[in-house]
Amino acid sequence: MPTRTARTAWNGDLQKGSGQVELTSSGRGTFDVSFPKRSAENADGTTSPEELIAAAHSSCYAMQLSALIAEAGGTPQSLEVTADVSLGPDPAGGFRLTGIELKVRGEVDGLDADGFVKAAEDAKAGCPVSKALTGVEISLDAALES
Repeated sequence: MPTRTARTAWNGDLQKGSGQVELTSSGRGTFDVSFPKRSAENADGTTSPEELIAAAHSSCYAMQLSALIAEAGGTPQSLEVTADVSLGPDPAGGFRLTGIELKVRGEVDGLDADGFVKAAEDAKAGCPVSKALTGVEISLDAALES
């Protein structure tokens, strides 16, 4: 399996410094990062490690869920996945991820609501990004849409 690469160039200290993260493997973009904007309610055009983790988790989860739906005899027509990644204080000092909320809505042929929820729960446990984030509480809200 391939290895993917991102690179960050940072200048300055934590509070006044800033940087840019580059999606090196895909060449699809370079994005500004800064700690004050990372910890603010409004990102104001910058990304953050938490947003990048949310992107990784939602896309990985969607792939895993589509595979498990097919294994269960269903056909996914569409899946809409959001991941909300929260940053908060770490009791040991500094910061940590305090939780991830996955929400999935799907249009699926050949599975009932119970089958969809089971596949969704199994995908949460089996997604490689979920596995990498052990120690972070991951909640799931899964439902079929008609």
